[in-house]
Amino acid sequence: MMNFDENIDRKNTRSLKWDGMKNLFGREDLLPMWVADMDFRPPKEVIAALKERVDHGIFGYTIVTESLSEAICDWTSTRHNWNVKPEWLLYSPGVIPSIHTVIQAFTEPGDKILVQSPVYTPFFHMIERNSREVVNSPLILKNGRYVIDFDDFEKKLRDGVKIFILSSPHNPAGRVWEKEELTTIAELCKKYDVLIASDEIHADLVPAPYKHVPIASLDESFADITITFMAPTKTFNLAGVQASFMVVPNKSRRSKIAAIQASDGFSMLNTFGAIAMEAAYRHGSAWLDQALNYIQTNIEYVKKEVGTHLPDLKVIDPEGTYLIWIDCRKLGLSDAELKKRILEKGELALNFGHAYGPGGEGFVRMNVACPKATVIEGVKRLRMALGE
Repeated sequence: MMNFDENIDRKNTRSLKWDGMKNLFGREDLLPMWVADMDFRPPKEVIAALKERVDHGIFGYTIVTESLSEAICDWTSTRHNWNVKPEWLLYSPGVIPSIHTVIQAFTEPGDKILVQSPVYTPFFHMIERNSREVVNSPLILKNGRYVIDFDDFEKKLRDGVKIFILSSPHNPAGRVWEKEELTTIAELCKKYDVLIASDEIHADLVPAPYKHVPIASLDESFADITITFMAPTKTFNLAGVQASFMVVPNKSRRSKIAAIQASDGFSMLNTFGAIAMEAAYRHGSAWLDQALNYIQTNIEYVKKEVGTHLPDLKVIDPEGTYLIWIDCRKLGLSDAELKKRILEKGELALNFGHAYGPGGEGFVRMNVACPKATVIEGVKRLRMALGE
């Protein structure tokens, strides 16, 4: 059994979450519950595999083996009921570089790319930095749950969109899209010849009774217009080893992506990324089940404490991920005031909702993939900041 209560000191380890706060928040004496990595060690088998490789002592050029591809296919079959073929796989240091590659491969400067705000901040950056146009079809918060405005979604697709970037499960709101919703998305994208770039990096972080469904798994014709991005990095807290993969069933699209990767020099995994990925997918299932149960107790604690002591705040109940999206709009504070109170009065580092695009104003995102003691202290600080 993994001891998720263990408080591991991450300071002075080049941790973005702990050592990078001064650059982002202007101070380093905050409790960090922001960027989406965990304060948990990965499965012991992953650490053992990395130690074995370090002990070998030579770190030359690396190849991706059939064994890694098989591990991925076994994982997607077992955890997601999706029969991925090894030849569909392309590798990359991360999901963000992969989406950049897809944007470059299938659009031209000035082309339109659709997102659904509030959504993961880099989606906007990737589009804009590639000189493409952001088109937004905002999600609707209805009875405490985000839903898709399909009338608006279709209208935007019809207006010349080339790619739709899907966040599934959704970051930051934690929605796990249902099969019917995903089917409608895919049918509309197919109708208007729009490529689906499906960011499914949080796919494994979905507790029962919810179930993640890869959109490409629903139908062969949907797979043909979908590029799926996955990684073990969120699942097993391996972001620093930089390892991800794309699932691209369409051969011609796969060849085009591979050509762009080759020209950019991003067509391989590093030694430790490949080793960690395979070990995690082969041996990490029991660890993940324990982690999901532990994280769920943290989520329930936050919901209970906020509901009891901060009645003006509303927790958007996450169906997946380890991120909690909290609605603070009833306080009547501006985004600047909300940020000031949380940072200065609460001494708490959270992600602030305005960065997630229209509809994110007045929200904060809290990461609860950490020991229960950290969650208790974080809620205490949130009460100090916003409890008056």
